[in-house]
Amino acid sequence: MPAPALLRGEETRAALIAAALKLYGDNGYEATSTREIAAAAKANAAMIAYHFGGKEGLRAACADYVADRLHGLFGQAPDAATPAEARAALFALVRAFIRGVVADEAARPLARFLLREISDPSAAFARVYETAFAPLHARACRLWAAATGADPESEATRLSVFAMMAQPLYFRIARAPVLLRMGWTDIGPNEAAALEAIILGNLQTALDAARKRAP
Repeated sequence: MPAPALLRGEETRAALIAAALKLYGDNGYEATSTREIAAAAKANAAMIAYHFGGKEGLRAACADYVADRLHGLFGQAPDAATPAEARAALFALVRAFIRGVVADEAARPLARFLLREISDPSAAFARVYETAFAPLHARACRLWAAATGADPESEATRLSVFAMMAQPLYFRIARAPVLLRMGWTDIGPNEAAALEAIILGNLQTALDAARKRAP
């Protein structure tokens, strides 16, 4: 019965990645043992070596999983042709960020893993950066340029896109104080809509200002 065996193997692999993402994100790579990961995944510790070659290979698999999720979240749509299309695409990107990273609690392990890697870059971070982060940032820069008339690789454009991405990311990083200060119990659809109104308004203002500065 090869098909069920293959399915069980894929399920075990997915469970190990999910467990490692959470534990690496919560405790850090060095502080997490393969035994802890296997226990959380309800798998035999030997399966880590079988599927990934070891702990570092599992870390790389986590990085690839995060990169795939980022691509799935932000899509592979072609660059916009007109300023209006570019603005709409940037607005859609920010909405996807708010809904898929900030409001979706299922994204918490991915976000925590990525933040760990950003704060202490490793080969796993390099994988995410090269395969997902850099291409997505470059695409956003091209959209910014199309919307404003700026150079897509200018310092101002690249920093502006980082600032655009940082606004929704703050509400994931600082979720606990935001909930307390706002009197919210969660960031659900209504709270996400309130965030969108503020952040997209800021983006509109930033794009208008960049348009005026463009040669």
